[in-house]
Amino acid sequence: MGNGLVNVRDQKFILFEQLGIDKLFNSEKYGDYTNDDANMLLGEAEKLAVNEMEPTYAEGDKEGCTLIDGKVKVPSCFHDVYKKICEAGWNCASRDPEVGGQGMPLLLFTACAELFNAANFPLMMYPGLTVGAAALIEKFGTDEQRQKYMEKMYSGEFGGTMGLTEPGAGSDVGALRTKAVKQADGTYLITGTKMFISSGDHDLTSNNIHAVLARIEGDPAGTDGISIFIVPKIKVNDDGSLGEPNDVITGNIEHKMGIKGSATCTLNFGEEEKCYGELLGRERQGMEIMFHMMNEARLEVGIQGLGVATAAFEHARDYARERVQSRAIWDMTNPEAKPVTIIEHPDIRRTLLWMKSYLEGLRALNYYVAFAFDRAEIATEDADRERWTAVVELLTPVCKAFSTDKAMEICSYAIDIYGGYGYCSEYPVEQYLRDAKITTIYEGTNGIQSLDLVGRKLAQNRGENLKSMFVEIGKTAASAGADPELQLLGASLGKAAEAVGGVTMQFKDWADGAGMVLAILNARPFLEVLGDVLVGWQLVHGAQVASAALQKIYAEAGAESQAERRAFARNSSEAAFYEGKIASATYFASTILPTVKGRCLGIQAGDRTPIEMLDASFG
Repeated sequence: MGNGLVNVRDQKFILFEQLGIDKLFNSEKYGDYTNDDANMLLGEAEKLAVNEMEPTYAEGDKEGCTLIDGKVKVPSCFHDVYKKICEAGWNCASRDPEVGGQGMPLLLFTACAELFNAANFPLMMYPGLTVGAAALIEKFGTDEQRQKYMEKMYSGEFGGTMGLTEPGAGSDVGALRTKAVKQADGTYLITGTKMFISSGDHDLTSNNIHAVLARIEGDPAGTDGISIFIVPKIKVNDDGSLGEPNDVITGNIEHKMGIKGSATCTLNFGEEEKCYGELLGRERQGMEIMFHMMNEARLEVGIQGLGVATAAFEHARDYARERVQSRAIWDMTNPEAKPVTIIEHPDIRRTLLWMKSYLEGLRALNYYVAFAFDRAEIATEDADRERWTAVVELLTPVCKAFSTDKAMEICSYAIDIYGGYGYCSEYPVEQYLRDAKITTIYEGTNGIQSLDLVGRKLAQNRGENLKSMFVEIGKTAASAGADPELQLLGASLGKAAEAVGGVTMQFKDWADGAGMVLAILNARPFLEVLGDVLVGWQLVHGAQVASAALQKIYAEAGAESQAERRAFARNSSEAAFYEGKIASATYFASTILPTVKGRCLGIQAGDRTPIEMLDASFG
């Protein structure tokens, strides 16, 4: 039995065996880290997640956030845990030691973050958003702004938010109406309203620093005219002490389907025309600055979805091992047969394996992109840096959208395994489903991610980024196909990748003229088939690593026949683990990847019915 949140053995498999995190430790940037350090830090993260964070998950959901006299109170149980997160340095562990971080590789922090999000991702949103906003000040702010705001944000003394969304504008950022008027001293007066602001107001910190998109008076309409401003909830004096309130009013908190422990606020700036803001970066640089944090933020949301889904799976699997109901299928006609645990029933086993396969593939895919971030960071050659940056650019929308879409399905299946009990709040899986939904919506809805993939990422570097990715997938398919033990896996991956490659060429043909609408119409189906191929790629690669490890284990044990190996694996957790990795890949290659070609043919058919049907025909 594991920790009930995340399969740490699989985390370590991907970190140490599949990706080889030690490649990072040979660099100057991460040279102080070792595999032992990584194991130790992952263990510390697991302790914090299991012992401190997870016990506040359901309680925080029940208590929720309250707005009293214009101030937001978060669940009382969050306060102590938040302090422990900050005191241990987890809130900014991946930032440079020069700014108060631990200089941890993003890959290692991503694994730790999966544990934290599996334990209580509404709580993790507070430090997560703070670090995201502080990172913008670190890169684009002045020395004075870094000292005034960034340092206290990274320490957790101040909170932070991203103020992007407005009523009526939503995902159309260029339609924002928040205005900035320049003052004689170089500061700005900010007026406007932002909504759906996560961590918009709370009592975990003494101050909250908002990074607010606004248009300077007189600047052009659309995204080109947008700037970004540092707007503190409470003004900060030159000596670092807190001054007077800054005319930032919390209009309301949203009463939501999930993440009830996370304060989602409407913020009104400048109701009394006294809201002070400082320009971050240059005028009209707002979108460039915002996009700087977008890739890492989208990966972070992918990990949120992965975390909540893996926790749902762990609970469902454990429940299936304990819940006794009905006779086994082979004993149905035997009136003397006793009921068995539901994990013995074929449909439950199929469902659990579907969940397990996607989780392991998504974990590997998200970790691979975090690894690419790190590889780009430590690259000493321009070509190497460009290669890994291309991986990040291409795959972040897939990580965000595909991970979170599948997280919803996995959480829903977890409820199915519990049956009626799963729908009741006394069991945890209904909260996982409610909380998971927001991950498909914020940080750019999954439909927006699909448009980003098709509209921007496929064409980047004249299509070479995607071509290079398919070359790597093809290498894995070919090497697996040459292994008699994994031949089916390699062949299935190769055929699926070939089908998606054909669709990519179709998108190229649609890129001009009237065909563009078909590319947009099929953007989400395309992301889904690409997601399946990428997950399949990671699973097949994992199966190759696992197969090699198994051969060694069985050889040392003298287990030669299939019967001997199965008998040995029943009493060896390591052999059983590696067998499970191959089972995940085999199931995926046998049942999921073969569907890719049919779905690709559906895309290539270019059906225009959704566009051409009458509005009235929707009913």
